[in-house]
Amino acid sequence: MIVRFDAPTGAGTIDHPRPDRLEQGNPRRETWALYESADGVMSSGIWACEVGRWRIVFPPGKHEYFFVLEGLVRLHDQDGGYTEVAAGQGAVIPGGFEGAFEVVAPVRKHFVVVTHPG
Repeated sequence: MIVRFDAPTGAGTIDHPRPDRLEQGNPRRETWALYESADGVMSSGIWACEVGRWRIVFPPGKHEYFFVLEGLVRLHDQDGGYTEVAAGQGAVIPGGFEGAFEVVAPVRKHFVVVTHPG
């Protein structure tokens, strides 16, 4: 079955970054899971977040592609550099990435996460 990524009409799942990973603020995050494969390898949907920054650690087998619909994010690497991704742009967070995810302007994005077991 084909799944369209229409604008959500209901509420998504609300959460906040883990307190031990927070670097700035305590942003409210909302996720609308629109598709999850039966084998658990892929999930996709829409994600929105307020301004803030927190540390992220991706296991080697977890990869995320996202496309920013509105807002601005910065992905900070461990070497002190960063990559900005603005509305109309996409990026991949590769497996094994460690750094920080910063929402500079409130963001809404499409996401696809692929997790390879093992």
